[in-house]
Amino acid sequence: MIDIHTRWPTLLMLKPKSLRTEVLGFRVLSANREEGRKIWETGNRFVNCGMEMTQASTGEESVAPSTVLAYLDPNYWNERFKKEEHYEWFKDYSHFRHLIQAHINPNSSVLELGCGNSQLCEEMYSDGIADITCIDLSAVAVEKMLQRLSAKGYKEIKVLEADMLDLPFSDGCFDVVIEKGTMDVLFVNSGDPWNPRPATVTQVKAMLDGVHRVLKPDGIFISISFGQPHFRRPLFDAQEYTWSIEWSTFGDGFHYFFYILRKGKRSSDDRSSCARKIEVPQICLLQEELEGEDFIFRTSIDDDDS
Repeated sequence: MIDIHTRWPTLLMLKPKSLRTEVLGFRVLSANREEGRKIWETGNRFVNCGMEMTQASTGEESVAPSTVLAYLDPNYWNERFKKEEHYEWFKDYSHFRHLIQAHINPNSSVLELGCGNSQLCEEMYSDGIADITCIDLSAVAVEKMLQRLSAKGYKEIKVLEADMLDLPFSDGCFDVVIEKGTMDVLFVNSGDPWNPRPATVTQVKAMLDGVHRVLKPDGIFISISFGQPHFRRPLFDAQEYTWSIEWSTFGDGFHYFFYILRKGKRSSDDRSSCARKIEVPQICLLQEELEGEDFIFRTSIDDDDS
């Protein structure tokens, strides 16, 4: 039996060096691979235990998958959305509202990728951003979102069934494209985060190509992610994109990353600074974060070359 109140927080305070167990941005230091695997297995047992405890305490059927690979299956999401009315990946709007307000003008046209059953579009609408288009691959999510928005009188928000890897919009038609946790799904089977599988890179590039294309010449792409800059920046920084790259963090335990990519603002300094050393905040989790799916979204083990 794992003492989740003493042993696990100790593991979570460890910093990365030679071996990492990453759950999106979460990494555990180990002196060697075998020890790291033991920690990783302990973490998996803890997660399973946490799911059972949460389900028992709420009396609700768990919608969390038995394996993270299920996140790549559209049928999983359709079945999940049939059962689940609302879930927020990577914290709710209140935690990053100040960042949204700093970067999105109320008059902006906004495209949200992978809206699911999040309340992000509703929160932005309440803040005066009215020209919002949401897409999701799940027909169930789209239908339920339309019903929810209609019930609230938010009829200006458009919701479409569409694939973020093949955006059905003309060039240069949005001021802002935003996603929260949607791109992270593409990484659940990426393998080594320092050198993702070619299939993962192809999908991520297809998404970024589409985002870059539908943005206006001075548009911005906002990506809210668990992916740390040293993993995301090589993809964002591909030669064909003209955006500059910056980021902020938010969160009390996990540090989530709020990336701001400004189309047409890339400079020679941006291109040369890709390899700069990036400091990542130390992680100390709160109990509610351990119980959420953010914690189990992605797990991978990799070796450091140093």
